[in-house]
Amino acid sequence: MTTRPRVLITGASSGIGATYAERFARRGHDLVLVARDNARLEALAARLRQEHRVAVDVVQADLTQSSDLAAVENRLREDIRIGVLVNNAGASKAGSFIDQATDDVEQIVALNTTALLRLASAVAPRLAQAGEGAIINIGSVVGLAPEFGMSVYGATKAFVLFLSQGLSLELAPKGVYVQAVLPAATRTEIWERAGADINALPEMMEVGELVDAALVGFDRREVVTIPPLHDAARWDALETARQILLSDIRQAHAAERYQQAVA
Repeated sequence: MTTRPRVLITGASSGIGATYAERFARRGHDLVLVARDNARLEALAARLRQEHRVAVDVVQADLTQSSDLAAVENRLREDIRIGVLVNNAGASKAGSFIDQATDDVEQIVALNTTALLRLASAVAPRLAQAGEGAIINIGSVVGLAPEFGMSVYGATKAFVLFLSQGLSLELAPKGVYVQAVLPAATRTEIWERAGADINALPEMMEVGELVDAALVGFDRREVVTIPPLHDAARWDALETARQILLSDIRQAHAAERYQQAVA
């Protein structure tokens, strides 16, 4: 019987991360669960061990702290049993850009982009050398929509999407699958932690439905999975329009509209 790869999941103590842990445990994967809340991690690990008979390691870590992040990076480099990374840990902050404290937005960037990048960078060379494995990066549809008014959070999620697409182009030929998952509003604790009113949103997806849909995309090896997008042709049209735009960018000269004479 083929041994299933171990799955390392960040932000695993609740919400999307905890649900990924349950779903992968149900599939028979051993797990490494990473989050700040050790008590919740241990409780989840105990339940998954009992219900699914899988091995579960717990790593208490704050990924905005360099020493904690380095420890998880080392685990990804050295534990050859880990074949799937779920980069789920993330944070947001309510309020407009000018109202958000600089230290707060720096923390959002550190967790949503720097930690995600460093963990992917830690595991990708080993997976590429092995010729197999997967990296799942949790983004957001907010990364497509500056109109939503979540400038810093949206910018970090745009980074996640771009990075995932670029890594897919680089790593897919080496046997490594990279998936970007773009949820819309999902019923998790991120809203309360951000200081947002969850009841002010008219519609919200349940976390189990979100992860189950994301795993359908995972099994199909989609590069970008957007569970709340009901017409997949819309994404295809956006990608086609982007490629057409790129084909009309010519580097040698400025466009004619910028070449009028200066008075």
